[in-house]
Amino acid sequence: MYQYIDQQYTEVDFSNKDLRDGELRGCTFTNCRFRGAHMEEVWTTSCQFMNCDFTGAVLNASIHTRSAFTNCIFSGTNLFVAKFEECKMTGSDFANAQLDGITIQGGDWSYTNLRHANLVKQQLRHVKLAEADLYECNLEKADLRDADLTRVRLGKTKLKGADLRGAIVDGIDFKSIDMKDVRLDVTQAVVMARSYGAKID
Repeated sequence: MYQYIDQQYTEVDFSNKDLRDGELRGCTFTNCRFRGAHMEEVWTTSCQFMNCDFTGAVLNASIHTRSAFTNCIFSGTNLFVAKFEECKMTGSDFANAQLDGITIQGGDWSYTNLRHANLVKQQLRHVKLAEADLYECNLEKADLRDADLTRVRLGKTKLKGADLRGAIVDGIDFKSIDMKDVRLDVTQAVVMARSYGAKID
């Protein structure tokens, strides 16, 4: 096991490296490449990854606490049973990433690309997802209570059994969503009715 503390890396290529079973604390990575890297069971705490490329990397069973992955590419990345606690993921792209078993506890996932992601039964309470792209996601039975869903793109998203109570739903196009069996609070029900043209006194 290796340990890096308070290190800074800029435009370093870690592609295809064996970086498994390590601990990163307070490190900063800017414009670095981790394409195809093996990072299973890596622990990061309070690290910053800015504009980094994790295409095809293996991060399964990794744990990230209060780390930031901003504007990063996770295309085809294996994040099976990875855990993100209070992480900032804004602007990152998860196209075709393996997200089965992922744990997301709080944090800011605004402006992320999560198209087609399988997030069935995910606990996403209090997660900030403002303006995220969740087109054709499977969010059946997901717990989205108190999440920030401002202007989230939910076209063709599966939401059956999802719980949205307390979530911010401003700017959502409800007409493009199948709302069957979705749990809403009274305020959200009014917002949805208005989106269909209802006049509520």
